Amino acid sequence: MTACSHLDSVELTELPEEVDGCPQCLATGDPWCHLRICLTCGQVGCCDSSPNRHASRHAAAESHPIMRSIQPGEDWSWCFVDELALRIPQVSGEPRIPPSPLCP
Repeated sequence: MTACSHLDSVELTELPEEVDGCPQCLATGDPWCHLRICLTCGQVGCCDSSPNRHASRHAAAESHPIMRSIQPGEDWSWCFVDELALRIPQVSGEPRIPPSPLCP
């Protein structure tokens, strides 16, 4: 089994109480599907099922390897570099988020 080699990049351990949506999509009036949060800096972005894929773009542009889902009931993370799904138990919280404009 492969282990993520980027756990030392995790700086965010407490998720925000509430998120308004994908900030970049909100700024341009674009819809998003699901939301992810960068575990290095806390930037929220939309998932790869969204037209703009802001979470992936952020990870690539900033070299921040791990994003976590902030969808209700989901606690998984994704390392873009190792291409590995994982759970990071030291990250806690479940933000209130608005309904997705694109996905149920």
